[in-house]
Amino acid sequence: QVQLVESGGGLVQAGGSLRLSCTASRSIFSFNNMGWYRQAPGNERELVASITPSLSTMYGDSVKGRFTISRDSAKNAVYLQMNSLKPEDTAVYYCQAWAVREYWGQGTQVTVSS
Repeated sequence: QVQLVESGGGLVQAGGSLRLSCTASRSIFSFNNMGWYRQAPGNERELVASITPSLSTMYGDSVKGRFTISRDSAKNAVYLQMNSLKPEDTAVYYCQAWAVREYWGQGTQVTVSS
């Protein structure tokens, strides 16, 4: 059973930064891709960023230029560096991985105050 454990969420003022971490229970190279999604109350879950084993990345339009996804294979970890945070970034952020099926973490709350 694959486990994805997120950490790093919290409360930050607009313009601030946070770094989210996602640690997998097995090698991240066993996944076709890994990513971060977010869901705000009343909204659908949306892609924030994703990364493949070949380091190809993809970002949602609303976070381009502000967020950066990266990975550390030695730690089986994927990170999301979030800069210039805005109140509209407030959401529960989920780590996701795909290998035959999707796996999800439990989510971590990010709240950006204005």
